[in-house]
Amino acid sequence: MTAQRDDVEAARASAVPARETPSGRRIGGLDVARGLAVLGMFGAHLGSTGELGWDPVTWRALVDGRSSILFATLAGVSIALLSGGRAPATGDELARARTRILVRGAWVFAIGGVLELLGTFVAIILGVYAVLFVLALPFLRWRPARLLLAAGAVALLGPPLTLAVGQYATELDEAGNAFAFLFFTGYYPAAVWLAFVLVGLAVGRLDLRAARVRVGLVAGGAAAAVLGYLGGWLSTRQLAPGQDLNGIESGFGSDGAWEPAWFAGAQPHTATPFEVIGSGGVAVAVIGVCLVVADLLPRVTYPLASVGALALSVYTVQIVAIRVLQVASSADWGLWVRFTVTALVLASVWRWRLGRGPLERLLTWSSRRAAGP
Repeated sequence: MTAQRDDVEAARASAVPARETPSGRRIGGLDVARGLAVLGMFGAHLGSTGELGWDPVTWRALVDGRSSILFATLAGVSIALLSGGRAPATGDELARARTRILVRGAWVFAIGGVLELLGTFVAIILGVYAVLFVLALPFLRWRPARLLLAAGAVALLGPPLTLAVGQYATELDEAGNAFAFLFFTGYYPAAVWLAFVLVGLAVGRLDLRAARVRVGLVAGGAAAAVLGYLGGWLSTRQLAPGQDLNGIESGFGSDGAWEPAWFAGAQPHTATPFEVIGSGGVAVAVIGVCLVVADLLPRVTYPLASVGALALSVYTVQIVAIRVLQVASSADWGLWVRFTVTALVLASVWRWRLGRGPLERLLTWSSRRAAGP
């Protein structure tokens, strides 16, 4: 009888699709990458990053813009994993996945709204982050190649669309301005940043534990980074040599002819096609490297992975701390070091003793309750 029961259980297990029998083990490299993104945003918030150059002193500017883009790309990876991973969900399972994503997006939007009310100098990303969750829903069944093509289309068409709306945003009413800010004219325009989420979705549909996939992420990301930043440098040299370009924002409010220089360069937060391709490539390459390093050095990367596992809680506490302590952005990077060390220590202790962060627990519990069994 025991052997018969074992055979029955084995048959049941073999009949369940792979996505319904996850190991339950987190992919450590994704947590490490997410931790890098959060701590990088600390640096962008708390320190004067300056302009990136060949001098190592300027390399701290690497966190400016690229950290938040890595964060958005990882959002796409998370959405992919929530909706089946390598085998996209279908039927009722797809409906449950969409419900979970919507509920998480609603909570993230609400948390972002509360943080906005604190009135800090930080440009809160959570509102746009939530919008990107919703925009990703129609793409949950798409395959990686199709997702990458869509991301390329957004990278090319999103900036001119954003500029077209930005030219007339001043004529909108309050509700229209709020909508335009989230999708087009804000610090993180969703119409452009959707490209990063689509790339993340494509990455999340791959076998992230396979060595060839990790090599492909590093190589492909590096190639995109070279293409984007080289194109940005060449376009600046041809269209606006020696100028500090502000990207498509330069055309907001203008009713004249478009200037080609508005789409040149690849500086952070300029939303040009070159920045999207270059910084998106950096994000993909970083994810590939983190997947390898986390497996090779799990104990060494544990504190960073802990920050990544508690990313929403850590990000939120950082904004609250900036408000309570009346912190101001400064060229003194000692402040960033203190915030970083505190986050690494507290996140590690919390994860070791309690597991998920408080906000992560809230999102997981509520989204599962809403989605049903």
